[in-house]
Amino acid sequence: MEVIKIIQLIGVKSDCDIEIRQKFSIISARLVDKLKSIYDVTGNVLILSTCNRTEIYVSSDLEREALIRSVFDRLGWDKELEKYIFYVEDKDAVRHLMEVCCGFHSKILGEDQILGQVKTAYSTALKAKTINGQLQRMFQNAVTCGKKFKSVCEIYKIPVSVPSIAVREAEKKKMKRYMILGFGEIGQLVLKYLNSLNAEIVYVAVRNMAKVDEFYRNYDWIRFITFRERKDYYKNVDCIISCTSAPHTVISKDELPDKKLLVFDLAVPRDVDKNVKTLPNVELYDIDSISVIDQNNKIMRKEKMEKYRYIIDEYIDEFVKWQAVDEISPEIQKIKNFGSRICEKRIKTFKNKRYTKDNEKLVRTMIESTAKVYINRAINTLKEGKFQGREEEYMELINKIFC
Repeated sequence: MEVIKIIQLIGVKSDCDIEIRQKFSIISARLVDKLKSIYDVTGNVLILSTCNRTEIYVSSDLEREALIRSVFDRLGWDKELEKYIFYVEDKDAVRHLMEVCCGFHSKILGEDQILGQVKTAYSTALKAKTINGQLQRMFQNAVTCGKKFKSVCEIYKIPVSVPSIAVREAEKKKMKRYMILGFGEIGQLVLKYLNSLNAEIVYVAVRNMAKVDEFYRNYDWIRFITFRERKDYYKNVDCIISCTSAPHTVISKDELPDKKLLVFDLAVPRDVDKNVKTLPNVELYDIDSISVIDQNNKIMRKEKMEKYRYIIDEYIDEFVKWQAVDEISPEIQKIKNFGSRICEKRIKTFKNKRYTKDNEKLVRTMIESTAKVYINRAINTLKEGKFQGREEEYMELINKIFC
């Protein structure tokens, strides 16, 4: 009996605060190991882990409770945290992913970074060899859906990414001198947005100076420093934007100078110790507080995005149809194999008799005998339908094939 695998999703609820979300976060350095660990018990798996979400997509025959237990065990999550997760399967899981790719489930509605993060997660799963079949096709469709939605909806015309909102808020407060902690994807976006502001100077603290692209060294307003040097330069800046992938805080209350500072913490787990908020001269924004800054734009984005939700429905329907065909692909292959055997048998007969028979008559005989194989099968199937009282149903199918 064939084992039926279904697409399932375990994710962290979006209304959890940052203190809870960081308990579920998976740092990038451990992602491949975690993928392979889950793959050992579920088969197909992809992990989408960003600063705002942790979602585990699988295609597995494990039932809900067994799957949740296995995932928690493999990821080392505390069982007491199970109340903070959600579970969906089949079409609901497909819809959720499509909506994620289009920005419907982002803290900043419609933000434009999530699609790239999904593509990165997909690429990681491919390299780790933990994804194929229906799960792979679903992510391919979802990425394509996200691209089309972004293009048609033109949501990019309304600033939506966390880095862009942080930089815009800094601009409103007339910040001129900056420091970026961490220079991954988010850090590079922050620098890109700062470039449009004509900032006086931007210090970029990195752990490995050798990995800094020479391209950035051509700008006199950008200065790269080592991560260890960062504390020496806090006194020189108005604004710190931290976006590292460190598993612990990198800015503490005691190390900041006694001066007015605007600090943005774009990381999960948090980069900035929450006690920094108690400093009288420091204004601190974390992911949660940044997400409520742009309420007016959120209303505009929501109205615009809802107008184009039909694109998601189209891609869901396309995937469901493909999925239905994929489920019967073994039977389709059987039909193809039968046809191949008939052809090979006739070809062999032709090769053996082409020099001893009239070729025209031989070909006619072989074509007629090949047709009879299928015609006789259709007749026998129709008789079987008659005996079962289903002749109309059988006749309709046979007519679709032969007429």
